[in-house]
Amino acid sequence: MATLGTQNISTSYVQLIKTSGLTGIDATIQTITDGNNVSSALQLSSAGVNSTGTLNSVGATTLASSLAVTGAATFSSSLGVTGAVTLSSSLGVTGAATFSSSISATTGTNTLGTIASTTITNSGLVTVGTLEIGATGPNITKVSFGTAAFTLSTVQPHNLADTTTGTFALTGAELGDIVIGTVNSLGSTTGTVQIMTNFYPIASNVIRYVVNSKGSTAGTVPAGTIFATAMRFTT
Repeated sequence: MATLGTQNISTSYVQLIKTSGLTGIDATIQTITDGNNVSSALQLSSAGVNSTGTLNSVGATTLASSLAVTGAATFSSSLGVTGAVTLSSSLGVTGAATFSSSISATTGTNTLGTIASTTITNSGLVTVGTLEIGATGPNITKVSFGTAAFTLSTVQPHNLADTTTGTFALTGAELGDIVIGTVNSLGSTTGTVQIMTNFYPIASNVIRYVVNSKGSTAGTVPAGTIFATAMRFTT
């Protein structure tokens, strides 16, 4: 009897792999089976390859064109992509990921441990735990933004008690934060020619504002809105 290698075909044909069709590989995607017609997770055609199961790569994988992933993708080593990558589900990378082009995410949450990039362009919402500015810092660990109502106030001339002060809530702000703020009605102040503002935290989530007049006469700051941002830095 003829043999397959060193084995008889009658006992080893089940080890052969073949297409599920009758014409061999053509333009139609076909499941690869064994000699007993047991289907594998691999599908082939003259135009592409499909895997219905888990696809693992233990060596280097180079993608010169697009990669479309509809499920979860986990990479335990490096991923180098020179073409387009479309992910409709999650991407988990435990090794190094280098992107020579842009990352565009229109939906979902994107969590990145460390971003090494000279330019980050984002048209949506990005949440960053710690953001380092420049090669050695400083590191921004928290930025809080909020608004508060500002009521009409009379500002005394500089030679009198020339301060208007109050407090407002700014969620996330803490003692030691740098607070930048303004009142959108300062441009309509009457009776004075110089107005100075100061914003600083006095407790968790509480900011004090101070408005000083450096003019020679009392002035009025119309009601408006306070816009304030608290920033926290670490070395």
